[in-house]
Amino acid sequence: MTTVTPRAGAATAGPKPFYANFGFQVLAAMVVGLALGWIARNIGPDAAGQPNWLTVTLQTTGSIFVQLLQALVPPLIFTAIVASISNLRQLSNAAALVWQTLLWFALTAFIAVLIGIALGLIIQPGINSGAIAASAKAPGTVGSWLDFLKGLVPANMLGLQASTRIDGGAATTRLGFNVLQLLVISIVVGVAALKVGERANSFLAFNESLLAIVRKILWWVIRLTPIGTIGLLGNAVAQYGWQTLQQLSWYAFAIYLGLAIVLLIVYPALLVLHGLSPLRFFAGAWPAIQLAFVSRSSVGTLPVTEAVTEKSLGVPREYAAFAVPLGATTKMDGCAAIYPAISAIFVAQFYGVPLGLQEYVLIAFVSVIGSAATAGLTGATVMLTLTLSTLGLPLAGVGLLLAIDPILDMGRTAVNVAGQALVPTIVAKRQGMLDQAQYDRAGDIEAIDAGAQTA
Repeated sequence: MTTVTPRAGAATAGPKPFYANFGFQVLAAMVVGLALGWIARNIGPDAAGQPNWLTVTLQTTGSIFVQLLQALVPPLIFTAIVASISNLRQLSNAAALVWQTLLWFALTAFIAVLIGIALGLIIQPGINSGAIAASAKAPGTVGSWLDFLKGLVPANMLGLQASTRIDGGAATTRLGFNVLQLLVISIVVGVAALKVGERANSFLAFNESLLAIVRKILWWVIRLTPIGTIGLLGNAVAQYGWQTLQQLSWYAFAIYLGLAIVLLIVYPALLVLHGLSPLRFFAGAWPAIQLAFVSRSSVGTLPVTEAVTEKSLGVPREYAAFAVPLGATTKMDGCAAIYPAISAIFVAQFYGVPLGLQEYVLIAFVSVIGSAATAGLTGATVMLTLTLSTLGLPLAGVGLLLAIDPILDMGRTAVNVAGQALVPTIVAKRQGMLDQAQYDRAGDIEAIDAGAQTA
């Protein structure tokens, strides 16, 4: 546990009871959420065939918590990226940090996709899976390289985009932020501020103040994580349960085995090679990993990921504020490497389409280069359709897998977020910037909160 030195004149507080520990509170909330979700699922729908009151309560609680986190994402990304670019000028190795970050993003994604391909060939989920539910839905969004390229170009200065959904003859339009476009805008503004010179000092000072305010607000929201966990995990169990895994058990097994290998073998091996303790890494990154698992949102988890990377793992703020938001939109070993690799092989095996060396090379290429396509669109489903269309495989195969996608998405997102904290830690270590003493004390989110008090 991290020891925090009290301020001058402040009374020294004794050790907090175990139930006051944030990590314990979230774990307890996960147990409560599983129990309430099981109860809600067994109650079943009401007399009108609608979700029962408990399911609605869990769903509402979880969605409100995610909305609060996501509301902070746009100002956090913009202010953090702009501030980090302005701070990078103070570092003599800024260029090396940028290219090494991108290199390690690609390298770890390449390792993950190789594992996915190997598991797909060994387990053969498309051949061994049983009958698939006829209620499986076709994908509503299809990814393409053109969509990816268009998603890079901002349509407006706020990165806003509108999406229209037609349900029962009624059209509903929602406004949202295109995270990839917002990232591009933030980088451009940050670089432009540097080029302007002294005339941008007032703007950069305002941006720093706004970033501090956003950080304070997000810590208020993060304290609600136990409540949000109950709603999110309980709703997942109430709506989907684990029965749907029976029809695609070999496929789900291959996905989770691949995720486990990356998370528990590949990542620790990379840490050991760099002289870092895997136990300390997981102790420090655990708050972000467990929040990613229940929220199923890398972007929604971004505030926590950035905080643990800086406050627990010892990555300098000026670098963490750049690398973590970049990773949240482009570094997805679960959604963009393991998942599309195994899923593409599943679809090929299910439809009896033979794959050769060229197709496996294409899978690796799409996973390493095209992972950013998941940022501005609709996550793993878009990445999978992008992979299938590149290989010429039937897109209808996506509909076979959507029935259990929410269950798989929890594990995928947890691995995504772990990788988003891992790469900045490794790069900081390689560049001699990592606060080793802080890293060796990692494991208590209370220390992060103490740091946030002075942010």
